[in-house]
Amino acid sequence: MAELNNIAGWPILSIITFLPALGAMFILVFLKKERVSCIRWAALFFSGVTFLVSLYLPFTFDAATSSFQWVEKVGWIERFGISYFLGVDGISLLLVLLTTLITIICVLASWTDIGEKVKGYMILFLFLETATLGVFMSLDLFLFYIFWEVVLIPMVFIIGIWGGKRRIYSAIKFFLFTFMGSLFMLVGVLVVYFYHGKMTGVYTFDAVTLFKSPLPPDVQFWVFLAFFAGFAVKVPMFPLHTWLPDAHTEAPTAGSIVLAAVLLKMGTYGFMRFCLPLLPNATMQFAPVMIFLSFVAIIYGAWVTLAQRDMKKLIAYSSVSHMGFVMLGMFVLNLEGLKGSLLQMINHGISSGGMFLMAGLIYERTHTKAIGDYTGLYKNLPVYGTFALIIFLSSMGLPATNGFIGEILVLIGAYKSQWYYAIPVVLGILFGAAYLLWLFQRVFLGEFRYGGKGILEDLGFREIVTTAPFVILIFWIGLYPRPFLNSMDSSLKNLVEMVETNSRKAKVARIERIERAGYEGAGEALTLAEAHGPVISSEGEVGK
Repeated sequence: MAELNNIAGWPILSIITFLPALGAMFILVFLKKERVSCIRWAALFFSGVTFLVSLYLPFTFDAATSSFQWVEKVGWIERFGISYFLGVDGISLLLVLLTTLITIICVLASWTDIGEKVKGYMILFLFLETATLGVFMSLDLFLFYIFWEVVLIPMVFIIGIWGGKRRIYSAIKFFLFTFMGSLFMLVGVLVVYFYHGKMTGVYTFDAVTLFKSPLPPDVQFWVFLAFFAGFAVKVPMFPLHTWLPDAHTEAPTAGSIVLAAVLLKMGTYGFMRFCLPLLPNATMQFAPVMIFLSFVAIIYGAWVTLAQRDMKKLIAYSSVSHMGFVMLGMFVLNLEGLKGSLLQMINHGISSGGMFLMAGLIYERTHTKAIGDYTGLYKNLPVYGTFALIIFLSSMGLPATNGFIGEILVLIGAYKSQWYYAIPVVLGILFGAAYLLWLFQRVFLGEFRYGGKGILEDLGFREIVTTAPFVILIFWIGLYPRPFLNSMDSSLKNLVEMVETNSRKAKVARIERIERAGYEGAGEALTLAEAHGPVISSEGEVGK
């Protein structure tokens, strides 16, 4: 079994995925730990080349089709139906590009921030990029799970070795939360594998094949709970979010950036990629619960953010609120909501990654994260203050910035589902403006006062180059979002149709099983009660 769908036979997805790992091996084998400058430049080179190669994808992407593109499928452990299966569509395309871009930014942000054990640090970051790209490209559930677990290893060491004073506690807490959730997800994957084999006689982890044969609704219920445990921890959804503030606060600057900008999206991507098409009945059954938890995350996260006095912890709790927008847009189950959800994944990566970079740049100068230790910084650091203001305005969703486009789509999707769903969204936006403007007022405005140690200097050339991509994307998406929305349109429309089709297939299969067992009356009752059950329409309505 082998399939390769690339121009000139080049496995472009494998090249993008494993280039960073190749760079990590090069640094490990050929560069001694004393050659710190060479190590940094090598990491920048390989992350930069990976980003440049990944630009091949948007330039050759066919937005008119919902099919997976640049497909690579090779038999791996064929006895168990496991294959090396990669592909990209409109759902994963932007996340792949975000990952390759953020890695360059993380390498540049670590240039002077990390002064010890630089070799190990850069190796771990490059391996982290490979694992994350594998998560977003894998179309085999077993391969997806392997990449998912591999992501955990470098991130734990990045927090545990290069983090702050409570780094060991934060790293262990991050590991335990994520690893336990992953074990439940593995159980769910195995249930899908064995039930599909029992129903069809074909035992496979191929997601595309599994999408065509949905599980019985009663089985979907338990598999959804298992997947929820794995994905919700990573998002993180309330009440499984408590590891996030600790991990963000203690991680080095680049660790916080990649965690907020990319790794949190693994959970939301998992829900969108696998739960919706694979478990459509359970998705609709759990939708009210997921929406309620999203409301709690939006309001609770924003309210707790207002009380923070540590800059990194403030940004971390704001992520809980903003990821609530992503989950709400997904589970209102209409096209506008799904578009807003996917775009907000990218927008949150830009705004939160940018805010953590701003926090890291000032921490590198002052060695303090306490908001009360400085004020009036705009007078002394005008370039830094301008960049920070733009990123803050993006995070609060000001018109003409990327955050506005994503939030308005989520708001429309929520309103179309139930008008009162829009109320928590509006409250979350208002709270977001409150805590971000309050943060800017406390840190940048007023008379200059500085209570830390070190020399306050404005951004240098490297730091401006590091920050510039965030600002460019903020205004690009805010002023001209069409290329981003067009890239996801066909895939999300297909997802809506797939959920509706698979939901009906699962119900029909359940009726047939009951009738084969001799309960004809029960089968007729189920036909009447379930054949017209809740479905998702491309017009954005959830009907009964």
